[in-house]
Amino acid sequence: MTRPYLPLNALRAFEAAARHASFTRAAEELHVTQAAVSHQVKQLELHLNRRLFRRLPRGLAITPEGEALLPVMGDAFDRMGEMLQRLQDGEVREILTVGAVGTFAVGWLLPRLDDFHARHPLIEVRLSTHNNKVDLATEGLDCAIRFGDGTWHGNEAMPLCEAPLSPICTPALAAGLAHPTDLLSHTLLRSYREQEWPQWFATARVAPPPPLRTMLFDSSLAMMEAARQGAGVALLPPCMFTHALAMGEVVQPFPTSISLGSYWLTWLKSREPTPCLGAFRDWLVEAAGRLG
Repeated sequence: MTRPYLPLNALRAFEAAARHASFTRAAEELHVTQAAVSHQVKQLELHLNRRLFRRLPRGLAITPEGEALLPVMGDAFDRMGEMLQRLQDGEVREILTVGAVGTFAVGWLLPRLDDFHARHPLIEVRLSTHNNKVDLATEGLDCAIRFGDGTWHGNEAMPLCEAPLSPICTPALAAGLAHPTDLLSHTLLRSYREQEWPQWFATARVAPPPPLRTMLFDSSLAMMEAARQGAGVALLPPCMFTHALAMGEVVQPFPTSISLGSYWLTWLKSREPTPCLGAFRDWLVEAAGRLG
């Protein structure tokens, strides 16, 4: 792509003159003559074919076109100055944009991010959450953590950890659960994967259940909140809700669990991983190895 010509000296003269509302004060700041500033601004106006100032007997009045341009120029010069200072100091901060399925983000990643920041203080992680549906290219993400079998078109995928599902509910509700069959009389909270509960019952050696009384959620975090409020029994990964379990807000009434997939770190095959993505990937592998 051909970038437009940018008359940087003229833009700098305009920004200073607009900020001070004076060619004279802008010239003092830039260590040039007042005539030089006036000339640069005039050249910029000719380049844009727009008036940026109205010359008054005592000073300048910025035009609407100038007002529109000023904040953009101010921000651009501030950002360039900040980056030049970082380069001079040998400290260049990199930004890593990470999308993560909400359960993993809240239950696993956030409690550990301080460790990553301590190891890589110049990498700024920008985290967004999703409900396991994400488009890396469209959303401008460097990588995404999601749950599944590791097969996503156009994506590289690296396994992080399994997250077996098991029933979770309030202690009060669990008090009435002596055997897995007791669950059949309760509302069962589930995700969009409708076979989760039938598979769990099969693993628990419970005869094929009748039509189940279920409540559907598109977020495991919302499902956990419903379970915490006593709305029913949720089928969730206990390893992602260790805090709530440790606090006794919810309990795992039966040890039986099923594994329907894993959490994976994914990134586009078409995009070469950046050094900061490599650092994040290595840290995730190490941290996931300590899961549990």
